[in-house]
Amino acid sequence: MADQNSLPAKLINGGVAGLVGVTCVFPIDLAKTRLQNQQGPRLYTGMLDCLIKTVRSEGYFGMYRGAAVNLTLVTPEKAIKLAANDVFRQQLSKDGKGLTLYKEMLAGCGAGTCQVIVTTPMEMLKIQLQDAGRLAAQRPVPAESIATSLQAPQPTGSPPPAPQRPSATQITKQLLRTCGVAGLYRGMGATLFRDVPFSMIYFPLFANLNDLGHSTPEEKAPFVHSFASGCAAGSVAAVAVTPLDVIKTRLQTLRKGVGEDTYSGIIHCTRRIWSREGPSAFMKGAVCRALVIAPLFGIAQGVYFLGVGERILEVFG
Repeated sequence: MADQNSLPAKLINGGVAGLVGVTCVFPIDLAKTRLQNQQGPRLYTGMLDCLIKTVRSEGYFGMYRGAAVNLTLVTPEKAIKLAANDVFRQQLSKDGKGLTLYKEMLAGCGAGTCQVIVTTPMEMLKIQLQDAGRLAAQRPVPAESIATSLQAPQPTGSPPPAPQRPSATQITKQLLRTCGVAGLYRGMGATLFRDVPFSMIYFPLFANLNDLGHSTPEEKAPFVHSFASGCAAGSVAAVAVTPLDVIKTRLQTLRKGVGEDTYSGIIHCTRRIWSREGPSAFMKGAVCRALVIAPLFGIAQGVYFLGVGERILEVFG
């Protein structure tokens, strides 16, 4: 079998894990985005209400708006995240003394920092597509173009015909035309602000939980144990950083509903949410987020520890 510590195997494992995980939990992630973006009167009362209304108004595949972007970019994103954490852990344990909690958190920090180059544009595009249905249901007039949303609002006249919802390609072209590459990296600081703490919590917690599944360091934990460890660690980390995820989602949402706030940065966003919606607003979508991240990372770690990448390299090597 191929070397279990080889970087190509880690990248394949992370990519396969990401594809499987995202396919399973994407509708819940869509509900999370729409719930977090609600300001003032609520269109959705909770996750199930959001999913039911989405299916009624947009059809079954409405729950998968933005999935193509996620499935395209989640392979490199998860591959980088999981592989980088393993590489950093190996480098930090070269002294033979094993990893202290500080070193485990440092490895997680490195992994979270590395992934942001892919995560930011992926989340940027995904959020616009996921939130389009909420905006369409909230008001009868179409949302302005992305270019207009980045400028001062224009007066509205009589309602034009129902808008066509943008595709990922249209959004990308518009952002590149109006803002350059930086447009795709809007909210990068907020993404980093969320992903680094998440990884610093998740990876050490997963490693310690997973270690309980084997008696010797050389022994691999059973699939079920790795899956459960990934679910548990993912839930804890997801809930812990939900306030940071709310801020990131708000900052990356280009189109706003009637009367909804726009924000100039992390601090301004934090203050506006606190003053207008109260501290509880920072936990919007926490349940959805836990339900997304728990199985996502449970599946990811289960597939990762099954050694799919090693088997593929063995077949084609």
